[in-house]
Amino acid sequence: MAPVDPHSFTDSSQPFTSHISLSFYFDFSSSVIHASALISLTNPHSGHFFLDTRSLSIDSIIDPQSKTPIPFSLSDDDPIKGRQLSVCLSNHSSFLVTYTTSPSSSALQWLNPLQTFNKSHPFVYTQCQAIHARAVFPCQDTPAVRIRYSARLNILDQLSAVMAAQHVERRCPADNEAEELGCGNSSWSAPGRVVEEFVMEQPVPPYLFAFAIGEIGKREVGPRTRVYAEAVPELLDAAAREFAGTEDLIRQGERLFGEYEWERFDLLVLPPSFPVGGMENPRMAFLTPTVIKGDASGAQVVAHELAHSWTGNLITNKTNEHFWLNEGFSTYAERRIVEVVQGEERAALNTGIGWRDLNEAVEKFSDNMEFTKLINNQEGIDPDDVYSPVPYEKGFQFLLRIERQVGRPTFDEFLKKYIATFKFKSIDSKTFIDFLKANIPGVEKQIDLKLWTEGTGFPPDACKPDSSVYNMIMSLASEFVDGRIPREDEVADWQGQGWELYLRNLPKSIKASQLRALDLRYSLSESKDYEVKVAFLQRALSIGCRDYHNEVEKTLKEVGRILYLRPLYTALVQGSGKEEEEDKVFAKRLFSEARELYHPIAQGVIESILAKHQ
Repeated sequence: MAPVDPHSFTDSSQPFTSHISLSFYFDFSSSVIHASALISLTNPHSGHFFLDTRSLSIDSIIDPQSKTPIPFSLSDDDPIKGRQLSVCLSNHSSFLVTYTTSPSSSALQWLNPLQTFNKSHPFVYTQCQAIHARAVFPCQDTPAVRIRYSARLNILDQLSAVMAAQHVERRCPADNEAEELGCGNSSWSAPGRVVEEFVMEQPVPPYLFAFAIGEIGKREVGPRTRVYAEAVPELLDAAAREFAGTEDLIRQGERLFGEYEWERFDLLVLPPSFPVGGMENPRMAFLTPTVIKGDASGAQVVAHELAHSWTGNLITNKTNEHFWLNEGFSTYAERRIVEVVQGEERAALNTGIGWRDLNEAVEKFSDNMEFTKLINNQEGIDPDDVYSPVPYEKGFQFLLRIERQVGRPTFDEFLKKYIATFKFKSIDSKTFIDFLKANIPGVEKQIDLKLWTEGTGFPPDACKPDSSVYNMIMSLASEFVDGRIPREDEVADWQGQGWELYLRNLPKSIKASQLRALDLRYSLSESKDYEVKVAFLQRALSIGCRDYHNEVEKTLKEVGRILYLRPLYTALVQGSGKEEEEDKVFAKRLFSEARELYHPIAQGVIESILAKHQ
């Protein structure tokens, strides 16, 4: 066996998948999908062929031409990779798998009507990064394999479906379409059902497979962009206002990085339980509603997901051990776009917040510095467990170091050539480094590339943030230890990022009374901007100020974004002593009450935090 990825059963001696044709019947009453996957290979194959699965019940595998059964077996469950599906092929270039997903699929969150905004219809959506596509369909679930796909989604006719793919049509179910599915023909063609068809003609890694189904409305915001969300006029209107400048972002991205290859850049605002800020699914980025801040500053998250259209979706890291190739590049690209559209100071604040994130991440991994490397060993490691700002911010710093060494015009020319050369390919760090050295001769003599990519912690030549606004906020934060609260004229132009940077850099020695005085002046604990609110609550918990437990509870029960859940749950459980034990009990109670509101990925993250600090 020659594995290509520590997180996948994919074998490099076997052909790769070229196309998957999917048929899904959504059974909301039991929270499962009855499904079939017609898997086509790049070459005919004889012998064992391995696929990744997780919590899938395999009903049958047949030859699509002869309809004869094909032998298969499932391995025991691996806690990280799931179960290996081994199919015994005999010169087959395709085969049809019929299966059913699990109600506990790690990639799917099924929301009952009461968990939605309108409280009238159910909702389901996917989150497949990093290795959760295998919980929706059997596949070679590694970014080393890029696939094209088509999909037929059979849903309730009062609902709508969206996908990170091109919509073909919405139509009535056809008789005999689902003869292989476990749901049966009568269910597929039953009254009250409709089929939505989609196609993805560009090859994408499996983690970018995405759909959502519910009572969904839309607003036009640009020639290439619609905003989708639950059909709540106030929500749709707020999202349309927040993201009205998206076309300008796309144009700046094209100017910097080359043609936008995905035709459309639509945005889907998910329910509050969506576990990440944004997911860069091609043609349709998925967003948490917490990015709707009312001042268009949520466009920063959109800029990051847009940047992935070039760095991540177009060029993809071959495995998660090279995740910085996705996220470091996209963080760099995001800040270049923000710099043009929203100004240098806004980009500088983002860099300052990222610098703090990187410091905290290096400190977090002080007992396992392997995960402060850009290229790291993840054998036997769940990528969700070591997800951190390191690939984002250290990767950004690496690219910024190169830019400052060779000059922005030279680096911009290099980036365009890099993207044009490797588009629709999956690469590793060595490929990038070799390309860098070939196209910027002598760069390895000016920058220690090995130290940057394989070294731990901070390289000594990292570029510390430096701007007038950043320096002013940092100075005000340091003065807070003496009780100096910023004046209103000093904070007038901060917006959320200024406050977040300020709160994240307050001295550790501050007193609860000082924090209460700051909140009395600026109501930070009740901020509508969750980055600000959570930064304040996290600081309050870290110094043992228990005045804000009610606000902590409210926050943990109204959003499911891991960026907020992780620091608040961690702050509650990491102490010791009598009061800290009470906080641990408080955290466990909150999780037991809020657990079903969270996506399965978020549930796993919180369970790990609670288990670590029992």
